[in-house]
Amino acid sequence: MQVAFTVQDEQKVVVPVHRPDLKENLFFFASGLLVGVPFTVVFIQIVDVVYLAVPALLAQLGSVGITTPFIEEFAKVFPLFYRHGENERSIMTLGVLAGLGFGLTAFAIGVAASGLSYVALLPWIFFNAASAGITAFGIAKHRTVPFFLLAAALHAASNFSFFIGDPFFYGAGLALVGVTIFLAWHLYRRTSEAKIVDVAA
Repeated sequence: MQVAFTVQDEQKVVVPVHRPDLKENLFFFASGLLVGVPFTVVFIQIVDVVYLAVPALLAQLGSVGITTPFIEEFAKVFPLFYRHGENERSIMTLGVLAGLGFGLTAFAIGVAASGLSYVALLPWIFFNAASAGITAFGIAKHRTVPFFLLAAALHAASNFSFFIGDPFFYGAGLALVGVTIFLAWHLYRRTSEAKIVDVAA
C-alpha cells in the first residue's frame, strides 16, 4: 500500500506505508528495556541538582511529582519521533512496546531497591506500557503535548501513591494503573491502520 500526498510545488510524492516487522518491534522493546531507564537516571540526577537549594520535603515532592514523571515519559517514547510513514496504530504499538521494556527494567530495579514484593510492583510494568501508549497516541494524532502531559500527570499521581504510603499505594495506586490501562486501550481503538503519520514532519 502507498499513500500520495501533495507538497508545496504541487508535485505528488508517494510514501510507502511502513509496517514494523518483528525486528523493529524488538528494537523498540529493547530501547525501553536498555536505554530508557539509564536515560532517566542520568537526566534525573542532572535536574535534581536544582533541588539541593530547597528543603528536603519540597525536593522529594518536586522529584516525585515533576522531574521523574516528565523525564520517564519522554525517555520511553523519544525514538518514536524518528519514524516515517507509519500508520497511527503502529505508532501506538511501538510506544507500548517501548513502555513495556522500560517497565520491565524499572520493575527489576524497584524489586531490588524497594524491598517490596514483585507481586506489589508487577502492575506497574503494564502502567509504564499504557502511559507510553497514551503519549504515542498523541504523537500519532499530532497532539503530542496534551497527551504527554496526561501521561505525565497519571505517572505523577501513581508516584504520589507510592510516596504517601502502603494503604494509599495499594488502593488508589492500583486504581490509577487500571484507569491508565483502560484509557490506553480506549485510545488504541481510536487509531487507524489506514491513516498515515509522518512523525518527523
